[in-house]
Amino acid sequence: MLLALYPWIKALHIVSMVAWMAGMFYLPRLFVYHCEVPRGSAESERFKVMERRLLKQIINPAMIATFVFGILLVLTPGVIDWSAGWWHVKMLGIVMMSAFHGMLPRWRRDFLEDRNTRPAKFYRMANEVPTVLLLLIVIMVIVRPF
Repeated sequence: MLLALYPWIKALHIVSMVAWMAGMFYLPRLFVYHCEVPRGSAESERFKVMERRLLKQIINPAMIATFVFGILLVLTPGVIDWSAGWWHVKMLGIVMMSAFHGMLPRWRRDFLEDRNTRPAKFYRMANEVPTVLLLLIVIMVIVRPF
Protein backbone atom coordinates (compact mmCIF):
# COMPACT_ATOMS: atom_id res chain seq x y z
CA MET A 1 0.00 0.00 0.00
CA LEU A 2 2.65 2.53 1.05
CA LEU A 3 4.87 1.60 -1.89
CA ALA A 4 2.08 2.46 -4.33
CA LEU A 5 1.61 5.83 -2.65
CA TYR A 6 5.35 6.52 -2.34
CA PRO A 7 5.56 9.29 -4.99
CA TRP A 8 2.59 11.12 -3.43
CA ILE A 9 3.90 10.77 0.10
CA LYS A 10 7.33 11.98 -0.98
CA ALA A 11 5.83 14.97 -2.83
CA LEU A 12 3.70 15.93 0.18
CA HIS A 13 6.71 15.51 2.48
CA ILE A 14 8.73 17.91 0.33
CA VAL A 15 5.91 20.47 0.11
CA SER A 16 5.38 20.32 3.87
CA MET A 17 9.11 20.69 4.49
CA VAL A 18 9.29 23.73 2.20
CA ALA A 19 6.43 25.39 4.09
CA TRP A 20 8.06 24.55 7.44
CA MET A 21 11.41 25.94 6.34
CA ALA A 22 9.86 29.10 4.89
CA GLY A 23 8.34 29.81 8.29
CA MET A 24 11.54 28.91 10.11
CA PHE A 25 13.43 31.40 7.92
CA TYR A 26 10.83 34.16 8.31
CA LEU A 27 9.97 34.10 12.03
CA PRO A 28 13.49 34.98 13.28
CA ARG A 29 13.52 37.78 10.67
CA LEU A 30 10.26 39.10 12.16
CA PHE A 31 11.97 39.03 15.55
CA VAL A 32 14.78 41.19 14.12
CA TYR A 33 12.25 43.75 12.94
CA HIS A 34 10.31 43.51 16.19
CA CYS A 35 13.47 44.42 18.13
CA GLU A 36 13.62 47.68 16.20
CA VAL A 37 10.20 49.04 17.27
CA PRO A 38 9.23 50.46 20.68
CA ARG A 39 7.51 48.13 23.12
CA GLY A 40 3.77 48.66 23.31
CA SER A 41 3.68 50.52 19.99
CA ALA A 42 1.16 49.76 17.27
CA GLU A 43 4.00 48.25 15.22
CA SER A 44 4.98 45.98 18.10
CA GLU A 45 1.40 44.79 18.48
CA ARG A 46 1.22 44.11 14.73
CA PHE A 47 4.41 42.02 14.91
CA LYS A 48 2.90 40.03 17.79
CA VAL A 49 -0.08 39.12 15.62
CA MET A 50 2.11 38.26 12.64
CA GLU A 51 4.43 36.11 14.77
CA ARG A 52 1.54 34.22 16.36
CA ARG A 53 -0.17 33.54 13.05
CA LEU A 54 3.05 32.43 11.37
CA LEU A 55 3.87 30.03 14.18
CA LYS A 56 0.38 28.64 14.83
CA GLN A 57 -1.06 28.63 11.31
CA ILE A 58 1.96 27.81 9.15
CA ILE A 59 5.08 26.63 10.97
CA ASN A 60 3.49 24.20 13.44
CA PRO A 61 1.07 22.52 10.98
CA ALA A 62 3.81 22.30 8.34
CA MET A 63 6.19 20.67 10.83
CA ILE A 64 3.54 18.14 11.84
CA ALA A 65 2.81 17.33 8.18
CA THR A 66 6.55 17.01 7.47
CA PHE A 67 6.88 14.51 10.31
CA VAL A 68 3.77 12.53 9.33
CA PHE A 69 4.82 12.19 5.69
CA GLY A 70 8.44 11.55 6.70
CA ILE A 71 7.38 8.73 9.01
CA LEU A 72 5.26 7.26 6.22
CA LEU A 73 8.31 7.39 3.93
CA VAL A 74 10.43 5.60 6.52
CA LEU A 75 7.75 2.93 6.90
CA THR A 76 7.70 2.32 3.13
CA PRO A 77 9.51 -0.97 2.50
CA GLY A 78 12.87 -0.66 0.77
CA VAL A 79 13.22 3.13 1.09
CA ILE A 80 15.78 3.22 3.90
CA ASP A 81 19.00 1.26 4.25
CA TRP A 82 19.16 1.32 8.04
CA SER A 83 22.89 0.62 8.06
CA ALA A 84 23.77 3.68 5.93
CA GLY A 85 25.49 6.53 7.77
CA TRP A 86 23.67 9.34 5.96
CA TRP A 87 20.42 8.30 7.65
CA HIS A 88 21.87 8.86 11.14
CA VAL A 89 23.32 12.27 10.21
CA LYS A 90 19.97 13.28 8.69
CA MET A 91 18.17 12.25 11.87
CA LEU A 92 20.61 14.33 13.93
CA GLY A 93 19.81 17.29 11.67
CA ILE A 94 16.09 16.71 12.17
CA VAL A 95 16.52 16.59 15.95
CA MET A 96 18.50 19.84 15.84
CA MET A 97 15.89 21.48 13.57
CA SER A 98 13.16 20.39 15.95
CA ALA A 99 15.10 21.85 18.89
CA PHE A 100 15.43 25.15 17.02
CA HIS A 101 11.71 25.01 16.28
CA GLY A 102 11.15 24.54 20.02
CA MET A 103 13.02 27.77 20.75
CA LEU A 104 10.77 29.87 18.50
CA PRO A 105 7.67 29.82 20.76
CA ARG A 106 9.85 30.77 23.74
CA TRP A 107 11.28 33.74 21.90
CA ARG A 108 7.82 34.70 20.66
CA ARG A 109 6.51 34.60 24.22
CA ASP A 110 9.23 37.05 25.28
CA PHE A 111 8.03 39.50 22.64
CA LEU A 112 4.39 38.83 23.47
CA GLU A 113 5.02 39.74 27.11
CA ASP A 114 7.26 42.71 26.17
CA ARG A 115 10.24 41.19 27.96
CA ASN A 116 12.61 40.38 25.10
CA THR A 117 16.18 41.22 26.12
CA ARG A 118 18.01 39.81 23.11
CA PRO A 119 19.35 42.23 20.49
CA ALA A 120 18.41 42.11 16.82
CA LYS A 121 21.88 40.71 16.09
CA PHE A 122 21.01 37.57 18.10
CA TYR A 123 18.00 36.90 15.88
CA ARG A 124 20.00 37.66 12.72
CA MET A 125 22.45 34.96 13.74
CA ALA A 126 19.66 32.59 14.79
CA ASN A 127 18.13 33.12 11.36
CA GLU A 128 21.10 31.24 9.85
CA VAL A 129 20.58 28.06 11.90
CA PRO A 130 17.73 26.60 9.82
CA THR A 131 19.68 27.31 6.64
CA VAL A 132 22.71 25.34 7.83
CA LEU A 133 20.57 22.48 9.11
CA LEU A 134 18.52 22.36 5.91
CA LEU A 135 21.73 22.20 3.88
CA LEU A 136 22.97 19.29 6.01
CA ILE A 137 19.67 17.40 5.76
CA VAL A 138 19.26 17.85 2.00
CA ILE A 139 22.86 16.81 1.30
CA MET A 140 22.40 13.69 3.39
CA VAL A 141 19.22 12.73 1.52
CA ILE A 142 20.34 13.56 -2.01
CA VAL A 143 24.11 12.96 -2.02
CA ARG A 144 24.18 10.26 0.71
CA PRO A 145 27.92 10.70 1.31
CA PHE A 146 28.13 8.03 4.04
